[in-house]
Amino acid sequence: MEWVWVPLDEPPVVVNLGVSVHGVRSRRDVFMLPDLWQLHLYGYSAELTVGATTHPIREGHVSLIPPGVQVHYLYRGRSEHLYAHLRLPGTGTGTGTGTGTGRTVPVMQDAGAETPLLAGLLRQAIAVAPAEPAMATAQVWTVLWHVARLAEAAGPHVAVAAAIAHIESNLASPLAVPDIARAAGISHNHLTRLFRAETGSTVVAYVRRRRVERARHLLRESTLPIPAVAAAVGIADVQAFNKACRRELGAPPRAIRAGAGG
Repeated sequence: MEWVWVPLDEPPVVVNLGVSVHGVRSRRDVFMLPDLWQLHLYGYSAELTVGATTHPIREGHVSLIPPGVQVHYLYRGRSEHLYAHLRLPGTGTGTGTGTGTGRTVPVMQDAGAETPLLAGLLRQAIAVAPAEPAMATAQVWTVLWHVARLAEAAGPHVAVAAAIAHIESNLASPLAVPDIARAAGISHNHLTRLFRAETGSTVVAYVRRRRVERARHLLRESTLPIPAVAAAVGIADVQAFNKACRRELGAPPRAIRAGAGG
């Protein structure tokens, strides 16, 4: 087994988590968890066989193993990892394509630069679990999202993700495509091609859409004056803001505040 479908619509049910030490009395472990997923973050080198597939373990690797699958560990000595045993709503074996919000995730991945973040989240979850189980669940859910997105880091969409992160953080500021491309670490033309391939939209259209979406939220959910809303979404000229709302939302700002507009 090399890949599993991981649903992420709902938080996991965390049954147990902690720090586990192996390889002291025996160099081998063979077992399965019939009803629980296993999330492990490793701090050692070893081998893990899941089904018929053997995966090398290195420090900083993370594995996600579905219920009912036999695992075979071969250690090289004392081996310590962080773990969480959990249920994911709506899953059985974890194989197949799945539906809803989720990812198809490799059973074993190198967390790389994400390792300190994942370790910190898991250690905090372990520390708070006895007194604050809901907080521990939130931390583990966050870890699952990060693990699910690790496989995406090798694709061209990484630049698109960096561009989107820059846009979302700077909606109140001028956003020229060359500046966005520079923040993503690629050329203007390359970003234009990747962005359309990944999102089906141009960069300019995405910025325009996100600005009016945020404007609609601020108009309906806050009492900010309309000029302040316009400035908050990077449209300093109120007349231009009025035109943008009419064009994109079908109504002027005052009408949107009153509940009109798409």
